[in-house]
Amino acid sequence: MTYCLGILVRQGLVLAADSRTNAGVDYISSYRKLFDFSVPGDRVLVLCSSGNLSITQAVLHTLERDLVIGEEDNLHNLPTLYDVARYIGKAIRELQAVDRPWLEKDNIDFQCTFLLGGQIRGEEPQLYLIYSQGNCIRTTAETPFLQIGETKYGKPILDRTLTFDSDLSAIAKCALLSIDSTMRSNLSVGPPINMVMYETDSFEIQHRAQFQAGDPYLIKMRRHWETALREASSRMPDIDWNQRSLPLTPSLTDISQP
Repeated sequence: MTYCLGILVRQGLVLAADSRTNAGVDYISSYRKLFDFSVPGDRVLVLCSSGNLSITQAVLHTLERDLVIGEEDNLHNLPTLYDVARYIGKAIRELQAVDRPWLEKDNIDFQCTFLLGGQIRGEEPQLYLIYSQGNCIRTTAETPFLQIGETKYGKPILDRTLTFDSDLSAIAKCALLSIDSTMRSNLSVGPPINMVMYETDSFEIQHRAQFQAGDPYLIKMRRHWETALREASSRMPDIDWNQRSLPLTPSLTDISQP
């Protein structure tokens, strides 16, 4: 399992991903899941991957190969980010068409998903989720984030803190908290954490970070967050205990009446 997320706000974009993969409790390893295909000055393209590792690696290999051989359609010549998302979706479908029957034969999950975030000159920044079937959705001002992988533990923080007008540096902290909270509750998500922050219309990623287990900032942030949560919890208004006694449990005779 893994956890990747992307957040798009007015000021820019943040993408982050953990690096843990597992094929059972006795086989846990780390693979990078955040990849930068940007061309500074022209386009910023960042991908995060989740799901079957052999499929996601094959997709990434295909994207890299098309760049090397100068394929007619590739990451660096498609005119819009939507076209890039559809191109990646097509690569997913083609690879699954070859490998899916054999994976299904041995009951191996072949599903995979990608996050694509960035900006191509002439467009606004965008963020897409590309499904295993090759189709995609994008964020809106009302729903400014997308997640893939183990999403449930990190979602409450995003739901309660994000808006499209949030400050970009605050968004980066929120993304890191979301991943850290997921690591705290699920052992299948783990460091290193890779994260990038992109400022709208800069057409170059100037902020990158990697956080290993035991990173001093990660520990400091975790302690600060946990202390703040405890303090906020202790200052919550008292509960209004508004019933003097609980209603009696109905008897079987009462329940059986029409």
